[in-house]
Amino acid sequence: MADTFQLNLGSLRSSIDLTLHTHHASRLWFGRQRSDNKPGMIGLSGFANVINRISTGASKDDPYSDLFLIIIEDKIEESEQQLTAIDERLDQAMALLPKQLDVGTNLSLQPLKLPLYLNSPLAFKGVYLLTRYDELVRRILLAAHIGLIDSRSREMWLDEGAAVLRRLYGVGQRYKGYSGASRDDIAANNARAINAQQMYAFLDMPQDVLEGTRRSKFAPAIQRAGEAPTSPRSGDDDFGDRDSAGEDEPLGALSRVPSTSVIGET
Repeated sequence: MADTFQLNLGSLRSSIDLTLHTHHASRLWFGRQRSDNKPGMIGLSGFANVINRISTGASKDDPYSDLFLIIIEDKIEESEQQLTAIDERLDQAMALLPKQLDVGTNLSLQPLKLPLYLNSPLAFKGVYLLTRYDELVRRILLAAHIGLIDSRSREMWLDEGAAVLRRLYGVGQRYKGYSGASRDDIAANNARAINAQQMYAFLDMPQDVLEGTRRSKFAPAIQRAGEAPTSPRSGDDDFGDRDSAGEDEPLGALSRVPSTSVIGET
């Protein structure tokens, strides 16, 4: 007996919000506009938009976009390790707290809450790093407030953590956009391939990336001209398609209850 029962189901949607408790982390979300005496700095919001553009290029079989996804994925993993190293140093300082003292978690009474509209898993990886830094800032300020670290260590660790994220965002700024060339163009060495090679002359292209045998774990499916889409765009996995509201990094060859004590933040 044929199943004649039909369902008209729409795409799945999910609301995702980011909550930040510190000015340090909030500034890294928004970035900084260029001024007369300070250069502009991309924030996580802009970085997420760049990742969306790179993913779109990678879906068009652009090997240069694919290479950038790999570089960013590797840089995210490196950034996680660097933040962990700061965390471990802070753990050592917090271990000096007398057992007779019970210090609660310091949270903002008016945190910043931001809706997220992200289409790339790598963009969410960037968000996770920012939330780690937000927590790290709170712990550093708390440790300084109760005398476990001095002012010099406080400023040094705050700046060190922020620099980790700025360098990550700076990698995204090196992306010049979709190269306009597919792997078939590169193989044919046509005009599109030559233009792409000139656009990304600062990159060394590994052979396995050029051949498409190595891609980022988070790379989108490649859609070549004339092929039917393979991703479930009309199915379940639709979480919206809106944009989210540094420092240069050499790219080489791949290489609970708020505390009753007020803890200041500059």
